[in-house]
Amino acid sequence: MQIHLVAVGSHGDVLPILALGVELIRRGHGVVLAAPAPFEGLARRAGVPFHGLGTRAAYERAMREPDLWHPRRGVGTLFGGLSDLTEQTYHWLAQQHRRLRGSLVVASSLSLGARIAQEKLGLNLITVHAMPLLVESRHAAPLLPGLGLAGLMPSRVRHWLGRGADRYLIGPAALPPLNALRARLDLGPVRRLRYWWNSPSRVLLMFPDWFAAPQPDWLPQAVQTGFPIVDRLGDAQTLSPELESVLAEGSPPLVFTYGSAMRKAQRFFSTAVALCEHMGRRGILLSPQDGQVPPDLPAGVIHVPYAPLSALLPRSAALIHHGGIGTVAQALAAGTPQLIVPVAFDHFDEAERVRRLGLGASLSRRRFTPARAARRLDSLLASPEVARRCRQVRERMAGEDGVSSACDRIEAMLTG
Repeated sequence: MQIHLVAVGSHGDVLPILALGVELIRRGHGVVLAAPAPFEGLARRAGVPFHGLGTRAAYERAMREPDLWHPRRGVGTLFGGLSDLTEQTYHWLAQQHRRLRGSLVVASSLSLGARIAQEKLGLNLITVHAMPLLVESRHAAPLLPGLGLAGLMPSRVRHWLGRGADRYLIGPAALPPLNALRARLDLGPVRRLRYWWNSPSRVLLMFPDWFAAPQPDWLPQAVQTGFPIVDRLGDAQTLSPELESVLAEGSPPLVFTYGSAMRKAQRFFSTAVALCEHMGRRGILLSPQDGQVPPDLPAGVIHVPYAPLSALLPRSAALIHHGGIGTVAQALAAGTPQLIVPVAFDHFDEAERVRRLGLGASLSRRRFTPARAARRLDSLLASPEVARRCRQVRERMAGEDGVSSACDRIEAMLTG
């Protein structure tokens, strides 16, 4: 069968969909992936045919938007910048329409053009959500970014605040260009984006039920799978000789990353260096972007643009990071304690889930100082209970394959 994949966003959005493509090709299906232009190299290396959306320059401009990484304004900035990719996605699928008859489209959360194509062209669509934040529930509302006391609020209050975000943040940014495109296609307007973007046919939730328990008011067409562990589809499949040498030389290091798309991580990495010196520990700073890491690093601290976390984390003491769902999943699979310093989007919700499961802790960006972070890390690393829970989750995830499970569901849609 021919399957068209669409992924819009950064690495955390694209790599899970790319992983589905790799597995579906292995199972004998024809696959093509449409994603932002900078991901062409990763797709080609993985053997997945690729169609570029936008340009590298446009993607870089979007990642450098000053408000993108603001806890409250970031959501509006993100959705306000989707209109070009939405239209390009729709027109690409419309051009493929004859080939798509009887086939299937699998699209990430932000691939709004695929949802329009489903309505206009009658395409068979599966929506993929990679994070619990994107699933609405009155019973277990996710923790919203930018609300410091939200974790203390009743779930129904958090849900009500989320509806307010739809009306006053997401709607004004996303709906005018979206509805203008729909009007040109003789489609009615969308009233609330976070409800409409779910395919009525099937929604795949790529996180397990022990991380986010299913709720009675979830969408009836939603099905959970396990986490997609996809780091080896990144820029390198193995550790570099330099990194192998460093890991073999001494005690397990602290690993720091602030995400592949982050362009404002200078303070985080400066604090990371000071934290390593304060604790007398070695450190590995992961950042693919120039200008994020201090130029002169002390002995025992190195900078590496990229390393597969599935190979690095089992040999590390702890992971300190932003809280992206993909990074969280990698630490869980490795059984590595994590300290999360959330920035925006789903980071606050992931941090709360990790804390609640007893697998790590969090600090706000404002409170992320060497002394405070050292106290949190000392407590995590000295706790037999944290070690036990991390070990249990690692063993549990060893028996899960979120990508394979999701592909089983995709094939069931094809045959059904």
